[in-house]
Amino acid sequence: MKTTDTYWYLHVGRATDLTGSDRILYRAFEMLPAALSLTTLLGLVALAFVRPVWASYVTIAFSFYWLLKTIYLSAHLRHNFKRLRHNLAVDWSERVRSLGADAGSDIVHLVIFPYYTEGLSVIEDSVRALAETSFDHKNIAVILAAEERAGEEARLVGERVIEKYGDRFLSCILTVHPDGVEGELAGKGANIAYAAREARTRILDAKAIPYERTIVSAFDVDTVVYSQYFSCLTWHFLTTERPERTSFQPVPLYNNNIWEASTVARVVAYSSSFWQMIQQERPEKLATFSSHAVPFPQLLEAGYWQRNVVSEDSRIFWNLFVRFDGEYRVVPLAYPVSMDANAAGSLWGTMKNIYRQHRRWSYGAENIAYILFAFVKNKRIPIRKKLRAAGVQIEGFWSLATHPLILFAVAWLPPIVGGATFNATVLSYSLPVIARSFLTLALLGLVFSAAFSMYLIPERPAGHSRFRYLVMGVQWALVPVTMVVFSAIPGLDAQLRLLTGNYLGFWVTPKVRRAISQG
Repeated sequence: MKTTDTYWYLHVGRATDLTGSDRILYRAFEMLPAALSLTTLLGLVALAFVRPVWASYVTIAFSFYWLLKTIYLSAHLRHNFKRLRHNLAVDWSERVRSLGADAGSDIVHLVIFPYYTEGLSVIEDSVRALAETSFDHKNIAVILAAEERAGEEARLVGERVIEKYGDRFLSCILTVHPDGVEGELAGKGANIAYAAREARTRILDAKAIPYERTIVSAFDVDTVVYSQYFSCLTWHFLTTERPERTSFQPVPLYNNNIWEASTVARVVAYSSSFWQMIQQERPEKLATFSSHAVPFPQLLEAGYWQRNVVSEDSRIFWNLFVRFDGEYRVVPLAYPVSMDANAAGSLWGTMKNIYRQHRRWSYGAENIAYILFAFVKNKRIPIRKKLRAAGVQIEGFWSLATHPLILFAVAWLPPIVGGATFNATVLSYSLPVIARSFLTLALLGLVFSAAFSMYLIPERPAGHSRFRYLVMGVQWALVPVTMVVFSAIPGLDAQLRLLTGNYLGFWVTPKVRRAISQG
């Protein structure tokens, strides 16, 4: 794989792409996330057996830390909620016009919708939303990116959508990503990279559109934009300092099918959205996720999205960060796009789908090895930026896999396994009382989550009882369970796969708009 190119390591996907000492180093970095998580969890379990007093003090300290963290995160969530609500009320078209009579008139948005076996209604809803935006549709080009392995039906679905909506846009094309390309992992990254290359030739070059005035939006196929989305994105692009070194991130709201989704699906969906809202208030920790936008010239220079990884949506940010020697960032839009909550035709099917989706998201831990390896090779990135970026990523995936288990399982071991001597102490009696008090106060943050979620719920469709609003408020009591089952466990699963070299493939989340409701 190694070449004479300065950035030969830019698209390394896993240790098996390398040879010699580079392969050994990358493999060690792949094993790091699981090593840290397992050491933490097993160390605390061992401490509960060997030194229950020490373990008790650790439990109390951690419970207090979790309370402080909850307050900190809730404050960020509240602030982003206020910004999002404000931004939804802003006339972004007018803001763009206020920059000058012709401001934004030469900005072209390339919108890529990759799809596999999703049905016509899902794709059509997303494209129709584009056609209903306030932005000039003749400055929007749409690429429907089908997969050859999905068969003839997928191509026909794309053609039907183009026949119905194609003349509303600057251009609307269908690309069919070939199956079985050597060096590619079957999944979204390879598909949208192929689609972007095709769009460069068939749209930008064919119409002599300047690359530097082109923004590429890589959308999941279920992404439904709000009316002012492209005006908001254009305004940020025109007013942001160094937009050529910037990606742009909306807030993903998983509410397209929220009224049909089960209680578990709703809790997990809103929890995911709220986490992204919190991250928007900490831009130094923000990487691209799911649907995002990137300037075309920089995308081209980085070689498009990586075709051999699962986490292409976040990896593209790190590709750009490394390619431009640390001079790259993400600007949060605090403006939403709507997507589907993970759902299926049964509760068990929904739970399996949610687990698989979150395992795939948690597999973003594969970026840690990439980041560390690239930082070793790239001497031009300032050491301060390296330490900060690596530290944020390592801590994030470590806490995702360990904190819920510590809070709701490991921390309660000392009274159980501490023995008669420990259980005769005042500390043994006080531990559950103190820890429970801290956790109860921390869980009051769920009240804020419930209130925010009620504002973000779409209008109640016909056929749904008003009683369901009450269920949507009470459902937040499930959060402690979902944190363990759909956060920590799939997080550990993903990290163990990296540890053992049992690499994960790309799993396509099914899009179900009318799932059987389970509450």
